[in-house]
Amino acid sequence: MESIVWTPELRLVVALALGVLIGLERERSRPDPLHNAGVRTYALASLFGYAAAFLWKLGVAQAPGLALVSIAGFGAISYWAKSREGRGGWTSELAILLTVVSGMLCLLADVWIPMALVILGTVLLQEKQEIQKRVGLLEQQEFLAVLKFLLVTCIVLPVLPNHGYTQFDLNPATIWKIVVMVSSVGFAGYFLVKKLGGRTGLWVSGLVGGIVSSTAVAVATGRIAQKSPEKSTAALQATLLGSSVMYLRILALVWIVSPAYGLALSVKLPILCAIGVVFAITVRTQTVRNESVGSLQNPFEVGPAMIFAAFFALFSVATGFVRSLFGTSGLLVLALIVGLVDIDPFTLSIARASALDLTLVAAIILAMLSNTVAKGVYFGTLAAPVRKQAFLRYGIWALLHLPIAFL
Repeated sequence: MESIVWTPELRLVVALALGVLIGLERERSRPDPLHNAGVRTYALASLFGYAAAFLWKLGVAQAPGLALVSIAGFGAISYWAKSREGRGGWTSELAILLTVVSGMLCLLADVWIPMALVILGTVLLQEKQEIQKRVGLLEQQEFLAVLKFLLVTCIVLPVLPNHGYTQFDLNPATIWKIVVMVSSVGFAGYFLVKKLGGRTGLWVSGLVGGIVSSTAVAVATGRIAQKSPEKSTAALQATLLGSSVMYLRILALVWIVSPAYGLALSVKLPILCAIGVVFAITVRTQTVRNESVGSLQNPFEVGPAMIFAAFFALFSVATGFVRSLFGTSGLLVLALIVGLVDIDPFTLSIARASALDLTLVAAIILAMLSNTVAKGVYFGTLAAPVRKQAFLRYGIWALLHLPIAFL
C-alpha cells in the first residue's frame, strides 16, 4: 500500500477539517448567543493560518507573524469585552490561536503535528468538567507528590552522569533510573489503593496494596485486626494477598532490569505467588464491611527515593565485596540478612549482574524467604486473634522457598 502524498490541496482540506472539529466542540459547549465563535469562525481561523503559511512560502516572510499578532489582538479585545460583561476566562481565545497555528502547520510541517495538537486540544476542551472534578478531588499531598515525581524523573535524571565509578561500576544514572522505576510502581499503586480500597474491601486492598508495599500491607492489616478483632481473618487474607503480589511485582522489575534473570525467575516466582493465594483463600472469614488499608501513605516522597538509591548503591558494593571475598556462595547469607529489611534494592542490584548465575537466582529467592518471615512476624505480633494461623501459613510459605530456590 502506497503512503499518502500530502499535496498542498490535501493539506488545505486537513486544515479546514481541523478548524471544523475544534469549532464543533466550541459551539456545542457554549450555546450562549453572546458567544459568537463557532464552527464557521474556527474553520476560517484555520484557513487564515494556512493562508499566512502559504504567503510565507511565496516569500512574504512577515505573513505568519502578522497573522498571529492580529489574531492575538482580536483575542485581547474579546477578552476585554467579556470582562466588562462579567464573563471571565480566555480558553476560547487560546483555542483560536491554536487553530491558527495548526492551520499554518498543516502546510509547513508533518500533518500529524497539527492533527495531534487539535485533537488533544479538543479533548481538553471537551473534558472541562471532568478535569475540574478531578482537580477538586486531588489532595494537596497528592499534588505535591506529582510535582516530586516530575522533579525526580524530568529534572534530576537527565543531569546525572551516565558512566560507572569505582571498581564496583556505580553508575548514578542507572541507579536513579531504578529509583524512578520502583517509585513509579508504588506511585500508581497508591492511587489504586485510594480509589478501590474503601469500596471493594480488604481483599482488593491487599492485592492492590501489594504493589505499593507488601510490608506496609502486613502492618496496616495487622493494626486493623488489632483494633477490630472480628475482622482478623479478613485482615489475614489481605496481608497474604499483598505478600503474594510482591512476587509478581519483583518479577516485572527484574525482567526490565535483566531479561535473563527475569526468565530464570519466570516459573519460580509465580509458583510462590500461587502458594500465597492458596493460603489466603483457604482462610475462613466472616463477611465484613468494606474496609480500606487506610494507614498506607503516599509512597512517592523524595526522602524514601534517596534512601532507596543509597540502599541500592550499598548493596551493589556489598554484593561485589562479598563475591570477591567468598564467591557467589557468600551472597546466600547476605540475602537472608537484607531480606529482613528491604529486598527490592538487593534484588535489583543482583539482577544487574552481567551474566546469569543460578546461585544469584537462589540468593534472590532466599531474600524473599527472609522477607516473608519478617511480614509474618509483623502481622502476627499485631493480630493476636489469628496469630497462630498467621505464623503457621507464613512459616510453611517461607520453608517452601528452599526447594524452589535450589531446584
